[in-house]
Amino acid sequence: MDSIRISDIQIIPIRARDGLIGFCSFVLNDSIYIGSVAIHTCLKNNLGYRLVYPTRKLSNGNFVKCVNPINRETGEAIERAVIAEYKAVVEKNFINE
Repeated sequence: MDSIRISDIQIIPIRARDGLIGFCSFVLNDSIYIGSVAIHTCLKNNLGYRLVYPTRKLSNGNFVKCVNPINRETGEAIERAVIAEYKAVVEKNFINE
């Protein structure tokens, strides 16, 4: 697979609620804008992070994925880049307060 490029990462931290700690958007391979990705703490231990991609609710009550990585390599690359940027933003905001 060609290299995966994640750029223009934007992070919006929020006050933590039920594990949700922020939202992000980014550009994938200089070609696709992906937004409204939720950043959550890990379900098991709250020490790590996980990304939750946007879905839409259908009229029948079911949900459909709007965007989602289709392989582990892409998902992990996105997660590494987004979490690194999230940590940098939170650290910068904490220092500036």
